[in-house]
Amino acid sequence: MAVQTPVRHRRPYRGAHLITRLIGPATIAALVVAFALLWVAARPAGDSGPFIGQLIGAEGVLLLSVGLVLISTLRWVEQFFDGVDKAAVWHRRAAMTGTILIGVHIATTGNPNATPLGPTLGTIGIVGLATLTVWAIAPRWRSITPRPLRQPVERVMSTAPVRLVGRWVGSYGLWRGFHRLTGIFLAFGFVHGLMDSSVFGSQLLRWSYVAVGGVGLAFYLYRELLARRLAHTHDYEVSSVEPIDDLAFEIWLRPLGERFSFRPGQFALVNLEARDGWHRHPFTIASAPQEKEIRVTVRALGDFTSSIGELVAPGMPAVISSPQGHFDYTRGTEHQVWVAGGIGVAPMLSWLRSVEPDILPHRVDFFYTARGPAPLADEVAHLASHHDELHLHVIDTETSARLTAEIVLESAGVDAHQLSAFLCGPEQMVNAIQRDLLRAGVKPANVHREFYNLR
Repeated sequence: MAVQTPVRHRRPYRGAHLITRLIGPATIAALVVAFALLWVAARPAGDSGPFIGQLIGAEGVLLLSVGLVLISTLRWVEQFFDGVDKAAVWHRRAAMTGTILIGVHIATTGNPNATPLGPTLGTIGIVGLATLTVWAIAPRWRSITPRPLRQPVERVMSTAPVRLVGRWVGSYGLWRGFHRLTGIFLAFGFVHGLMDSSVFGSQLLRWSYVAVGGVGLAFYLYRELLARRLAHTHDYEVSSVEPIDDLAFEIWLRPLGERFSFRPGQFALVNLEARDGWHRHPFTIASAPQEKEIRVTVRALGDFTSSIGELVAPGMPAVISSPQGHFDYTRGTEHQVWVAGGIGVAPMLSWLRSVEPDILPHRVDFFYTARGPAPLADEVAHLASHHDELHLHVIDTETSARLTAEIVLESAGVDAHQLSAFLCGPEQMVNAIQRDLLRAGVKPANVHREFYNLR
C-alpha cells in the first residue's frame, strides 16, 4: 500500500496595488478642495481680502484636525494609509502645512472689531503649534539642509551650546509629552476663529468650520482620554538584554499572561520600565510568531536607546500594544530584493525564522550591508542556507563600494517591472535606493519600506 504524503502548495506572489497607499492622501486632498469650494460658494458679499485670509486660516484648522485624526490610534484610520507609520508621515505633513497656513492667516488678516480675548488665543495657538513643528523637524536637520549649506551648518551644530540644546530637543520622551498638547493649541486657534471671524454671518461657513474643528478635537479627546483604556495590551518582562555590537542591543521579552500575536515583519509599541522610569518606543520584532518569547532589536539613536545596556535588566516589566506595520514580503512579486542596513535586518530575520523551505518567492536577492562586519551576519547566513530560492549578498562598506540600485538590479537579473523591493535600514540609504529603483522602472506599488520613527 502506497503511503501518501501531504503536498504543500506555494502561494502565488502577485505584487501589491498602489491604490492602498493612495486612498488616505487622496481623501485629504479631496477634503481640502471641497472645503475651499464650499467656502467660495457660500462667500458673503463684501471685501475679498478678509475672506481669503480667513479661508486660509480655516484650511489650516482643517489640516490640523486631519492630523489629529491620523494619530488617533484607530485601526481603520491607518488602513487607508497602508500602515500607522505612513499615517504618521501624513500627520506630520498635514500638521506642518496647517501650521504654516494659520501663520499666513495671522500675518495677513486683521479684524478691527476683534474681541478682547480672541487675538490672545490665536497668538497662543500659533506659537505653540509653531514650536511643536520646529521641535519635530529639528532632529532631521541633515535631511532638510541644502547640500551647499551642510558644512557650515554642521560646524554650528557641533558647538557646545548647540549640542547641549540638541540633547534636550532630541529627547523623544520629552518631545512626545509636549506633542500631546497639539490639540490644546488647536483648540485655542479654533476658539479664536469662532470669536473673531467676520465671515460667519453665513451659517453655512460657521457650521462647516465648527464641523472640521470639532471633529479634530473629538479625535484628540478620544486619544487622550479613551484610547489607552480601550487598547489591547500584553504583559511581559525582560528575560535578557544582550549587546549586538557597540551601538545595538537585542532584548528578549517573556510573556506573563496571554502571548502577543503578530505577523512576521511587524513592529510594536513597547512600554518598558527601566531604572529611570517608563519609556515608550516602537521596536522592530526580530523573532517569529511561533516563538514563545518576543525578540526586539534596538539601535542606540536617542537618549533612552543609547543607554539601554545600563538602564534595562532582566526581570523588568514591559507592556506591548497591538502590532503595527504592513512590511510583508508576501505582498511582493515572484522576483524580490530585500535590502537591510545594520539593525534594519530585524524584519527579515522574523520572515526567515517563520517561513518554511520552498515557500519563498521564485527568487529573492537579499542584500545585507553594514559598515564593518554586519552585526547579525552569522545568523542571517544560517537562516538563508535553508532556502534555495534565497541568494544572500553581504556587503561591508569599509572594503566594498556602497550598495546602489544599479548593483541591486544587476544581481536580480530581471526586468524592473517584475521586481519587488523591501528596504529597511538607515533613512538616507533607504531613500537613495528607493529613489533610484523607481527611476529604473520598479513600480511604486512594489517598493516597500517602513518608517519606524513615529516622531
